[in-house]
Amino acid sequence: MSERSGCKSGVPCWVELSSADVTLSVRFYREVFGWEAVFDPRPESGGYGRFTLGGRAVAGVGPGSGDGVPSVWNTYVATDDAGVTALKVRAAGGGVVCEPAEVFDEGVAAAFQDPWGAVFAAWQPGLHRGAEVTGEPGAFAWSELVTADPCGCDPFYASVFGWSRGDGGTGGADGTDVIGGPDGDRVEWRVDGRPVAGASAAWGPLPPGAPPYWLACFAVEDVGEAVARIVHLGGSLEMPPATTPAGRTAVVADPQAALFAVVGPREATG
Repeated sequence: MSERSGCKSGVPCWVELSSADVTLSVRFYREVFGWEAVFDPRPESGGYGRFTLGGRAVAGVGPGSGDGVPSVWNTYVATDDAGVTALKVRAAGGGVVCEPAEVFDEGVAAAFQDPWGAVFAAWQPGLHRGAEVTGEPGAFAWSELVTADPCGCDPFYASVFGWSRGDGGTGGADGTDVIGGPDGDRVEWRVDGRPVAGASAAWGPLPPGAPPYWLACFAVEDVGEAVARIVHLGGSLEMPPATTPAGRTAVVADPQAALFAVVGPREATG
């Protein structure tokens, strides 16, 4: 378990569900993770809310941008200056989807697209400093870029966020059944030597011609039990449980087809 009051620049700090049916999403994730939802009563907030676990903020939720727009989980990376981040994105060949904008006194948000089509966001903290708890069951644990070219993405994200590249992570205790291990099909990014995110071609479904995407991962005590509960509640299994550098992982989708992953405790290695 890790409680925190903010993130260092360059560290994924928040995930947010853009939902086609917020009421359905609240009901589903309450049953899956034990989350409650608290909504901002101000009309200008647009129906935005926060999922909480034990009274601590773990993720955001709000209505999607319009009819026919699919539900999706978005990853936010902390930054000291969203405007500077936007300049770096453009200089590195990416695009700005939403220019940096103040969100009341909570902070400054911006949305971007990397050169391969993956959408991600940046958050410059104000009063809201990101997830208040990470790593414990039901909380945000990791973000992984699912892409056909992990190594090709490295220079872009390194230039935007200052990420350094690790060796791709380590595998399971027996060295088998490893998805996205240290065999060249995965990049692990670090800030001050600490792993903060990764990129892999094998962590989720990526149909031919589909753009890459950032996958939000949430910690659970038992991956198999979590998958069974998700399917029972109307979700679906998209990638069966397998060992990844983050732990036993399964990729699933909620009833509105928003992809996310559930990650179990890391296996012992010795």
